[in-house]
Order: sequence, then structure tokens, then C-alpha cells
Amino acid sequence: MSTRSKLTAVAAAAALALTACGGGDAGSGSASTTGTSSGAFPVSVEHKYGTTEIKAEPTKVVTLGLSDQEPVLALGVKPVGVVDWFKERPYGNWPWTKQLWGDTQPEIVGERDEYNLEKVAALKPDLIVAVYSGMNQEQYDTLSKIAPVVAQPKGFVDYGAPWQEQTKHIAKALGKSAKAQELIDGVAKRFADAKAAHPEWSGKTVVVADSFKPGEYSAFAPTDPKAIFMRELGFTLVDEIGALAGERNVAQFSEERFDLLDADRLVWLTSDVAAQERVKAVPAYQRLDVVTGKRDLFLTYMDPPIGAAMSFNTVLSVPYGIDQVVPLLEQIKS
Repeated sequence: MSTRSKLTAVAAAAALALTACGGGDAGSGSASTTGTSSGAFPVSVEHKYGTTEIKAEPTKVVTLGLSDQEPVLALGVKPVGVVDWFKERPYGNWPWTKQLWGDTQPEIVGERDEYNLEKVAALKPDLIVAVYSGMNQEQYDTLSKIAPVVAQPKGFVDYGAPWQEQTKHIAKALGKSAKAQELIDGVAKRFADAKAAHPEWSGKTVVVADSFKPGEYSAFAPTDPKAIFMRELGFTLVDEIGALAGERNVAQFSEERFDLLDADRLVWLTSDVAAQERVKAVPAYQRLDVVTGKRDLFLTYMDPPIGAAMSFNTVLSVPYGIDQVVPLLEQIKS
């Protein structure tokens, strides 16, 4: 079924859910899952598609951004509906969220920017969050018939808002801005402590790369979360990567441009060990100074999920990433 057909089909279901955001019953949802109301409501949140008013503290939240469930969880609310990004079920495997989910298993309501709107409506949410998303105007308009929708932050391209801004944006909708700032400050201290403990990283250039299939390579632009993660540890990102990437989050190239990888540090994020061995076997790669100097580092997206933590780039996943990456970087002495 096309997106437009889905939007039409959900109209009736959306009408049934309008009471979730109506003024008359708003008081019944004033207590959060933490058991106390913040007293901050009503609140208005500006976003890409306008301003959304949230009349009472939300208790039934559906998250449609790829990682939006994590700041919501961090702020003490368990979403009733989520999307699946890494095919691992968002409540399942991540070590940085398992304890917060507990035995809760939210409904899976879609994947990347493809939402099952009937499932969303059936959950009768009182707030829909689509911050780390590519939600379009048509989707926003239809979802707004189900519940108040907090869309992507203004001033950023889709998927381009820093994790700090995402956390603040979501926290305002939940009436938990003070808690969000506390969490953000805690993660910032983690970065600052790691950076202070390793002054030798300051000024060293770094490239974060990936290769999904033979002969095709990508380096993440300075605007990508995985590159920003390394910058927060004190490294310097390579301007040429950003220039080549343009408005995209990656610069794509072939083996003829392996010179782009020859930085002081090279961090690979790969799907598995087989992909790592494939890259290492390329003669042109073996000749790079960063390789002969043993300054390259291979990480996996899964098993352990270091790359996933850096990709999710949330107030919950970033600390896990720091704990995993810093000891590995410390092993590179040159």
C-alpha cells in the first residue's frame, strides 16, 4: 500500500483517537510514569512544521524517530510504540537500555519513515514524537489527527540535530527540561574527562569510515554523529571529507581515493569481521601510512554494538560508546 493510501485508510482511526489530545479529558493524563506531574503544562514546542501545544503531561507516547525512544526512556517514560531501526527490536538487545525497558515490550509501529498509522492510532497516544526522523508534511498532518506531534527541530536538516538538541526538544514536550539538562551535563562531563585524560589526541586528525560492499567506501562527514563523537574526544575532523560529502552525511569514493583515509587515526565501523578482513586485504589499503603505522581501528555495529551506540547517538547510547571506544583508542600508541 502506498504512503498516500495508508494516510487515507487511517483517517477514520485517527478520528477515534482525537480524544487523546482533546481538552476535556486532558487532566486524566496529567501524571507521568514517574508518578508526579511537573506542573509545566500546557507547553508549546516549535518544530519543522509549526508549533504543537501539549495540554497535559503525556503518559502514552509513541516515538517515530529512529532513536527517539532513548531520550524518552532516559526521561522516565516508556513509549508504548516505537519504530525498528537495526532489526533488533528496540526494547531487546541494547545494553544501554535493557534495564530501563525492563519487561516492557512496546508495539513496533514501523521502520525508517514508514509508519503503520493504523497501529499508531490503535495505541491512542497522547503524544507522538518524530524528532530523529524524515517525517514529511503529509505524514505530520495525518498523525496530528491522532495526537499532538513533535516533529524535527527547526534549523537542522533531517537527522542532523545534535543529540543534545534532540534531548532538549523531546524533554520540553514531556515537561522534563531540568532533567534533560542534568543528563546532558552528565554526558558532557564524560566526554570532557576522556578528553582531559588524553591530551595526546588533541589536534590529531581522524576519519570514521565504512564499507558495505567491495570496491565502495564511505567516510562520514563532520556533521555525522559518528564523526562528531570522535571530535568530542578531542580529535580533529578532516575538512576534505566534508567538502566531498556536500549536503550528505557521507563522502563516497573508490580505492583510487584511499588517500582520504590517511589521517592520524582511522576508525572503521563495519557489519562484521568478514567486512573488516575484506578491507584489510586490499593492497592499496595496506600501503596507507595510517595502516603501516598501526593507527587504524576496526569496530563493529553489532557484537559488541559499538557502532550502533555511535549511530544511535543518544543521551543513553553515547556513554556506552565512550566506555567501549576509549580503551581501544588507548591501545594505539603512535
